Amino acid sequence: MSASKHAKSPNAFRTISEVADSIGIPQHVLRFWESKFSQIKPMKRGGGRRYYRPEDVDIIEAIRRLLHDDGYTIKGAQKLLREHGVKAVVQQTYVVHNLEETPSLPEASNEDLPDGASIKTIRDDLERIRQNLAESLKK
Repeated sequence: MSASKHAKSPNAFRTISEVADSIGIPQHVLRFWESKFSQIKPMKRGGGRRYYRPEDVDIIEAIRRLLHDDGYTIKGAQKLLREHGVKAVVQQTYVVHNLEETPSLPEASNEDLPDGASIKTIRDDLERIRQNLAESLKK
């Protein structure tokens, strides 16, 4: 990726190639998803060139996570978005997947923690929260 792509503002519009590269899917898959998910609405300029707003990119990332990471079918993801709303699904998939990607806690002694807490109980609590969020997405 060139340095100019890194220099874009977080609020800048993205081209289909930039979105496809950042999400890790081919451009033709992104165009296909546009036909299946009415929530993806890029602006189109002359010649049909697509420009995605940051909100579009968030929706696309949530759909990618549902389909590729969580095992939803297209119909299942459509139903989830329809029943729970775009904002809720985007937020829940972000939380669930960022909890999964959280780096392990640094080594610390239990003496550094509040009374009654231990690193194991904190990790167990985080895992329980992650599982509950993942289950709530599938309902």
